[in-house]
Amino acid sequence: MGINPKIGITGLPRSGKSAVLDKVVSMLAEEQGAGSEISVIGGMRSEAIIENGERVGYACIDIATGESGVMAHREIDSRNRILGYGIDPTEIDRVGVPAIRNAIGNCEVLVIDEVGKFTVESEGFVDAVREALEYDMPTLLTLHKKSRHPLLQDIRRRDDGRILEVTPVNRALLPYKVLKLISEKP
Repeated sequence: MGINPKIGITGLPRSGKSAVLDKVVSMLAEEQGAGSEISVIGGMRSEAIIENGERVGYACIDIATGESGVMAHREIDSRNRILGYGIDPTEIDRVGVPAIRNAIGNCEVLVIDEVGKFTVESEGFVDAVREALEYDMPTLLTLHKKSRHPLLQDIRRRDDGRILEVTPVNRALLPYKVLKLISEKP
């Protein structure tokens, strides 16, 4: 266990977990300013794929390179379907896993959005997250609220972890609290 915080943002689906995460990331980037040698933020984020105003899937995106892959989509023909989406763990392995591994030790804050139903279908992702959590650097994760996957249970039990739940009441102020926790030097 390190001295840098591992902060999990959790909440019900569509509660604003990713919105809180995005706000923290943009505030960290502003704080850093231009001309820095080290990249402030690295890791993976998830983004809804919207077609004709409807959510049809999810992409995983490497924060540092911008590369993306479709990890879940209604049109993916897979034996592995969750919430009506076909899951493609090979895209998580291709984009998400290297994004996490490349960020370990090479940036100031590691972001993993989202540790949840789709991503834990990739053994490589689960291994990369476990590896990242052993490295002593500030880490910001969004966590599926109800998953009982062993990885999520381990994250919730960590001594160096703080789990914060997004609610309609705290959604606007939570990014500032997260930023304060990340910025506090032990």
